[in-house]
Amino acid sequence: MDLNGLLSQLESANEEDAEKLLRRYSQENTQTFKFDQKEEALRSKLCQSVLALLGRQVRPGCQQACLETLRILSRDKRVLGPVATMDGMLVLTRMAMLRAGQEDGDGQETAQDGARSEEEKRVAVEALKCLCNVVYNSAAAQQVCVDMQLARGLCGSLRSARTWQHEVGLFILRLFFLLSALRPDVRGVLRKDCHAVRLLTEVLEHTLDVRWVGTYEAAQPEPQALPLRAENNERAMEALKALFNLTLSESRNEEDDHQFRLLAAILRHLLMLKTETEEKTEEAHSHAVNLLNNLPVSCLDVLIDMPVLGGVEEYGGKNMEAVQVLLDFMERRIDKGSNYKEGLTPVLSLLTEGSRCHREIRRYIKTQVLPPLKDVKNRPEVGTTVRNKLVRLMTHVDMGVKQTAAEFLFVLCKESVDNLLKYTGYGNAAGLLVARGLLAGGRGETQYSEDEDSDTDEYKSAKPINPITGHVEEPMPNPIEEMTEEQKEYEAEKLANMFDKLSRQNVIRPMGVRPDGTLAPLEETLVCRPEENSDTDSD
Repeated sequence: MDLNGLLSQLESANEEDAEKLLRRYSQENTQTFKFDQKEEALRSKLCQSVLALLGRQVRPGCQQACLETLRILSRDKRVLGPVATMDGMLVLTRMAMLRAGQEDGDGQETAQDGARSEEEKRVAVEALKCLCNVVYNSAAAQQVCVDMQLARGLCGSLRSARTWQHEVGLFILRLFFLLSALRPDVRGVLRKDCHAVRLLTEVLEHTLDVRWVGTYEAAQPEPQALPLRAENNERAMEALKALFNLTLSESRNEEDDHQFRLLAAILRHLLMLKTETEEKTEEAHSHAVNLLNNLPVSCLDVLIDMPVLGGVEEYGGKNMEAVQVLLDFMERRIDKGSNYKEGLTPVLSLLTEGSRCHREIRRYIKTQVLPPLKDVKNRPEVGTTVRNKLVRLMTHVDMGVKQTAAEFLFVLCKESVDNLLKYTGYGNAAGLLVARGLLAGGRGETQYSEDEDSDTDEYKSAKPINPITGHVEEPMPNPIEEMTEEQKEYEAEKLANMFDKLSRQNVIRPMGVRPDGTLAPLEETLVCRPEENSDTDSD
């Protein structure tokens, strides 16, 4: 549709004709995401015309047509000038049934929301979609949201979450997520002044139908229970993303501690739920893992402390079902073979910190990931067990991935270098040991309990094991066995000269290990320190 013609017709059109014109434009451009730069001025003028029409008292059908057009136009950040103003944003918030600057909802407002017609609810959904686009694409609109205290209005809407129509609730949560993601300064207001963490937790609790059987213990889903409905799952994901933004801050108080433990209990409940598809279940678990990473590690005991449901005597009566779900999730992410940075490292970090701070979690995970060694004939990185997969990641090309995988295994070994090398071999662990300054052996700084796994009979009888490769190697023929002493000396000199040449050309740099276990140039490690010989008298 020609924009010049559309604008000229809108100027003289009545309400009914304007609705038809705008619906036609929306139908023709519903899949348009790239726009002609030459028509920017015309599209900006169309935004003004649509806002002017919304400012008049027109019927819901015409409002919806206006908002559909505005939603399409708001995909182009270059034409949002007329919308990203106080007047433009007030029009949209009014259509979205949001009360900017007012946090406290009341019963009358809730009753009115329930009495609104389906047409009015559709208008509200379109207005919320427009707000999401505009806030995402316009820094000016974000500032207007701060000035008009839209965050408080969103918190007021969260109080009436139980009465939400699905799409209204979904886009309120999405707008909440966008505002908290794009404006870090708003997060503090939402957390401290609006108690948004508590409000979002209540939304999550209601959406997931949590039933409490203890202070921080939710009832287990029934085995025959239906999967979480797709609509509930969608709203839960938006609430989790918003909570992730709000929990990024490290400043916490006693009230936060209670709220975070409550949140950890709800996330445990989510981990035990199934959705309508495996893909959606995986997405839900991913968001749960991301949020658990933001909570204080001391709260993770809520995942295993289930006095009503009970646990396993071997692990101090703790319930390890949620930990097993996390381990299964980790293995699926490894098997996926791609996007390790965003997909795998969060769950590895979560399990690492949980193992470092909670003895029962570490003991359980170690039995699953690093059971007593029996197969010592194959290299640690060869095979299909979880241990084999993690050891392979220790030499991954992505530095973050390999460090996270190595740290996880190191913590499972109670940060003992000898124990780690037994499971991984020196070659695979070298990167971690260099980074930690532990090439000379020893332990990390964390203190662990004294319990220790004993070696299996297979492991004891298989020694000696090559410490570099971590497995028993077949005897190899000695290449210098039949050489004369002169030949051996010649080959040794030849090798030394090759190293010397490469070193002088800065191709390689010979390194040694300092007494503190860190790497240094070889010449530094060979030179005696003056203080070590200060008390030695010369003749």
